[in-house]
Amino acid sequence: MSDLTEIRWHGRGGQGAKTAALLLADAAFKTGCYVQGFPEYGPERMGAPITAYNRISKKEIRVHSNIYEPDYVVVVDSGLLDVVNVTEGLKDTGAIVVNTHKSPEFIRSKIPGYKGKVYTIDARRISKACLGKYFPNTPMLAAIVKVSGVMDKETFFNEMQNSFNHKFSSKPEVIEGNMNALKMAYEEVQQEA
Repeated sequence: MSDLTEIRWHGRGGQGAKTAALLLADAAFKTGCYVQGFPEYGPERMGAPITAYNRISKKEIRVHSNIYEPDYVVVVDSGLLDVVNVTEGLKDTGAIVVNTHKSPEFIRSKIPGYKGKVYTIDARRISKACLGKYFPNTPMLAAIVKVSGVMDKETFFNEMQNSFNHKFSSKPEVIEGNMNALKMAYEEVQQEA
């Protein structure tokens, strides 16, 4: 991980992009990193486009603003590719991770001009297989951790197990499904050939 990693999340209200950004910040904080995880608020409603952000660093973070030139972008809803300029400011040295069953090569055709890496993950299929419902944020969280390298795999899984144990203490039946979704997504991220 470099001194500072900046991630911008694009999703729709109700898909869990904000929650995923906060979970990532919490997990990274527990590994000794300095973190920020925050949404950009506006007139959000269920289904409306939303943005959330992460900053993760080994050093103290002194900037407190939105992220305009992220290292990574996570697109929780691929329909936003036609609505929002998700690659705006995205560094060519970084990457974009899109929730879709389509190939990274197809996604590349939807974001002309972007020269960085393109990854895809079918978060819908994974969440339905592991959780029985469509909760894309859990698979997307694993995908961005793998792509960005902000923490190693075992540390990430351990921190998320602890987080889920706490978060879902009153409904432990969902812990195993969420952990399975993380593990499956981590292994199934597709990179452009």
